[in-house]
Amino acid sequence: MDARSTQGTERPLLNVVDVEATCGDGEPPSGAVSEIIEIGLTVVDLGEGERVARHRILVRPARSAVSPFCTELTGLTQEEVDTGVDFAEACRLLAGEHQSGARPWASWGDYDRHQFTRQCSAGAVPYPFGRHHTNAKAVFAEAYRLRKRPGMARALHVAGLPLEGRHHRGEDDAWNIAALILDLAARDAWPRSTR
Repeated sequence: MDARSTQGTERPLLNVVDVEATCGDGEPPSGAVSEIIEIGLTVVDLGEGERVARHRILVRPARSAVSPFCTELTGLTQEEVDTGVDFAEACRLLAGEHQSGARPWASWGDYDRHQFTRQCSAGAVPYPFGRHHTNAKAVFAEAYRLRKRPGMARALHVAGLPLEGRHHRGEDDAWNIAALILDLAARDAWPRSTR
């Protein structure tokens, strides 16, 4: 177990997840579906108020391809994702190496959670996460008393935080979402059930 400890007590770790998926500028080709091609994961130590690990899993799509639009948006190419693992192996890595079934997790909105649910169901792959998911976008909007839930880049601006790395890159977006979660925790606005 890689949980950090202080004087024998386990410290509260949170997995922050952001995925990128195949996409296009319009309707997908016949038979193609949106599939995860990158999983970004940042581990947050809520007790210490810091990001403690950063991970990236490239995922090889089985029923779709990386379009030029997707490459422009994410920077990911078909050649790059072809070097990744299949989706089932990515889920095994999440569960085994990143304790995704045991740790609470968060994402910006519900898209990531729904994408995993759909893709696991379609491929008969065990869902890698536990039940403790937090929609960080909803928590942020409530904490900042915003009528509309902002995208991640806008939320960083509202919070006065820099955008680090490339937007729409799973590894970088997870890192930035983790910064927003730490901002919320510092304001005592992050749900205590995940601490």
